[in-house]
Amino acid sequence: MARTPALFIGHGSPMNTLESNGYTQGWAAIGRNLPKPRAILAISAHWYFGATAVTAMAQPRTIHDFYGFPQELFDVEYPAAGDPELAGRIQELVKPEWMGLDRDQWGLDHGTWSVLKHMYPDADVPVVQLSLNATRPIEYHFELGRKLAKLREEGVMVLGSGNVVHNLRRVEWDKPDSGTEWGRRFDDAAGEQLRNAPEDILQLREHPDYAMAVPTPDHFLPLLYLAGIAAEEGSKVETLLEGHALGSISMTSYGIDAHVSLAKDPHCAAQLPEGVPPDQSNI
Repeated sequence: MARTPALFIGHGSPMNTLESNGYTQGWAAIGRNLPKPRAILAISAHWYFGATAVTAMAQPRTIHDFYGFPQELFDVEYPAAGDPELAGRIQELVKPEWMGLDRDQWGLDHGTWSVLKHMYPDADVPVVQLSLNATRPIEYHFELGRKLAKLREEGVMVLGSGNVVHNLRRVEWDKPDSGTEWGRRFDDAAGEQLRNAPEDILQLREHPDYAMAVPTPDHFLPLLYLAGIAAEEGSKVETLLEGHALGSISMTSYGIDAHVSLAKDPHCAAQLPEGVPPDQSNI
């Protein structure tokens, strides 16, 4: 039985929900071309708090966890069903680590629905969301990713949503579609590590640009779940989308068992880094 793809998506601004650009069209291509999963486990940078929990309600609410954006963005709803049974399964997989079942507090935040709105616009795939435990060390998240690898054999897509480089204090408004030298260096190093030795992903902490690229761990941690899955399985991580925004934000996305399906689409904008003819390189 083929494993369901696992993904890490560089999600960027909430406004990507409403926009059509190279990234959002790439997300749409991912949803259009990959086998539809029976459910999605989303790991968003924006549910970062002091416990490990998974949403376990039948109908998670759409959370608008931002401010200062147009009303049109606050009006967005993503009415995907939840999957309490899957939440229970995830709770079992991570034992002996404790995980709470959230039946009435959280829901789907914009780190999840801004991406899924393009991948699965009909909201026809059940979604549960995993929190990022802010009290645990970085190694914890990598090891949790290892434990979640089994979900790929059960038709569940593991979808991390964050940014490899995310430093809002270093935003450069005159660079809407490009990155700083330090941001590109760290982004490139992360990609090389994922592709060649995901089991050693934590070595990125020793990179000279780590402190600048990862001033807070929330947007970086979802990447460790993909690395943990790859390390557990011995799977190959592939680059799906590449790019930067506002100087200090990486939009790079990665996948496991996703590249081949995307490459079959002659209109795919996923900027696949190798082997894509020139007429397929732009959306």
